[in-house]
Amino acid sequence: MSRSRATIHHRKAHTYLRRAVQALLLYLLLIAVSLVLLFPFIWMLSSSLKTRTEVFAVPPSLFPKQPQWQNFTSWIDGRVPFEMMFLNSVIVSVLNIVGSILSCSLAAYGFARLRFPGREALFSVLLASMMVPFVVRLVPLFLIFRRLGWINTLYPLIVPAFLGTPFFIFIMRQFFRTIPTELSDAARIDGCSELGIWARLMLPLSRPVMGAVSILAFQTAWNDYLAPAVFLNDMRKMTIMVGLGSFLTMPAEMRDWHTVMAMTVLVSLPAVVVFFIFQRAFVQGMTLSGMKG
Repeated sequence: MSRSRATIHHRKAHTYLRRAVQALLLYLLLIAVSLVLLFPFIWMLSSSLKTRTEVFAVPPSLFPKQPQWQNFTSWIDGRVPFEMMFLNSVIVSVLNIVGSILSCSLAAYGFARLRFPGREALFSVLLASMMVPFVVRLVPLFLIFRRLGWINTLYPLIVPAFLGTPFFIFIMRQFFRTIPTELSDAARIDGCSELGIWARLMLPLSRPVMGAVSILAFQTAWNDYLAPAVFLNDMRKMTIMVGLGSFLTMPAEMRDWHTVMAMTVLVSLPAVVVFFIFQRAFVQGMTLSGMKG
């Protein structure tokens, strides 16, 4: 009996050791992959604190000899109105979040809970529209916005969000279908309209997917370069991404890469901060939206 117990303990110890080694190797692999993925960001942050000479030094160094914190304020020289561009990006991004949540949640509720002829066919057309790239729609959109008199205004960057985004409608529809139908049936019995069910029941229960949509809408609007560059021509109405790109159009003697890196860090911070604040809601919303097809 004692020998069998010793054998069992030996097997358990061997199994525990094997799992510990496997977990250690897995964590080491994940750390290595993370460092590879984070290296461009680390290099960007390092270069933003260097002098012009250190940026092009051979061999390159990861850490600056003397951090140049003034690089983060040296772009305020009047050549490009970055303060106004930053404010424009904030306005466009916030309104894109509001428009996406309102329009996409309303359309998603219709596809998820309302029964009407051609619902599935219309939803298939909606999904098919996701395969049409933006550059294909760029010229028709430009002609429409020019006819409306919206060129060189922020309307082309804001109004489309209030008309719905196919991908956001899809993930919100999937989430709405996970909510028990008994809740909406009980609300109808109490005399609540469909619009009331959407506003009073669906939206309060949809905070995770609303967080996911908010993050995606913010990052899409904040990182957008093509649309502002096409629809706008006044520098004071441009977004921050166009301002960042204007550094690359400057003559070589005026292009300070350490300043470009500092500006890139400042531009990247809002998106990173928003993601880390709403990371749990983002993961939960994206997970739950795929539970039920």
